[in-house]
Amino acid sequence: MAGHKTIRLKPREGRRARAGAPWIFSNEVQMDAAAKALAPGAVVNVLFDDGHPVGTGYFNPKSLIAVRLLDRALDTVIGTGFFVRHLERALKLRGALYPRPFYRLIHAEGDGLPGLALDRFGDTVVAQVTTAGMEALTETLLRALDKVLAPANVILRNDAPARALEGLDNYVRAAKGEMGRVAVEENGVRYLADLGIGQKTGWYYDQRDNHAFMASLAKGKSVLDAYSYTGGFGIVAAKAGAKDVICVDSSAAALALAEESAAANGVAIKAVKADVFEELERLSAAKETFDIVIADPPPFVRSRKDLEPGAKAYRKLARLAAGVAAKGGYLLLASCSHNIPVERFAAECAAGIARAGRSAALIRQAGAGPDHPVHPMLPETAYLKALVYALD
Repeated sequence: MAGHKTIRLKPREGRRARAGAPWIFSNEVQMDAAAKALAPGAVVNVLFDDGHPVGTGYFNPKSLIAVRLLDRALDTVIGTGFFVRHLERALKLRGALYPRPFYRLIHAEGDGLPGLALDRFGDTVVAQVTTAGMEALTETLLRALDKVLAPANVILRNDAPARALEGLDNYVRAAKGEMGRVAVEENGVRYLADLGIGQKTGWYYDQRDNHAFMASLAKGKSVLDAYSYTGGFGIVAAKAGAKDVICVDSSAAALALAEESAAANGVAIKAVKADVFEELERLSAAKETFDIVIADPPPFVRSRKDLEPGAKAYRKLARLAAGVAAKGGYLLLASCSHNIPVERFAAECAAGIARAGRSAALIRQAGAGPDHPVHPMLPETAYLKALVYALD
């Protein structure tokens, strides 16, 4: 037996855990001296107050989410074999979904490995660890990754803001091989991504299906890709036959990669370095319009306290974006903020479109692709929201 230390829940607590949810919050735990003395990230057995098992998880007495469950059995050994089983299961699923090795391989709780995201770029894997528990298990994970995939390069992009909530420092390093640029294959397009300095893991696989949907509307159309990053929406639209594509972003480095990727695919885009809100205001004043407008911003609601100002920002973005969409055009509005519910996001988008004096029909509601599985008892993991409107 592994002989893990034991954490107990308070009386009448753990309702979500009993229903199958993998999170237990700090106010549900009996935070006695023994619990407080455990190192952040320690693997523990978890029991309800009546002694019935919750399972094996890792524990951080300093975090709001105190326990993240790894297995429903007690005393599960969280070693190389544990990670190998999860990686093989995840690999089998992705193999059924995608013919080429470009996808999110591990999506945290959705794949049974909380605090971990793994993105695969051919023979390169980028890992992002966001919890003390997974940080303590990183070397074990890396050994399992070698057994299952043996990638040439493994990059640890451990610079996510969420790490601060777990008391972790930020760093980026190559655990194996080298950091640098890679090619990304998606929807028949070959992009470039810089895995060492780009946002998140260097690429956004979560928008793959939404990229394809908007490209299906783009032939012969003018397209404005706002918050374009490295051109995920814009380049695939250009390759689908869009007559003009403008990519707007505040990052010169991201736009340079977008231009290189466009050239590599034999298409042209216009890159504009600007603040998106300011550029939309300028375009509106100049009475410029586009057949397709895409606005996929960074998270405006990073925490619950940001909900009201963030909701206001989404409403403003919807108003400005709708204002530069041509009559009979299409508008995509997206949010990667899990702290704003989809109903609230949709309401703010609708309000913004109405304030632009436009009427619209919602023709698509989507989230991330199937390589971003959602834990069925943890709706918080369904973070991405993408709404597509046909405008009057």
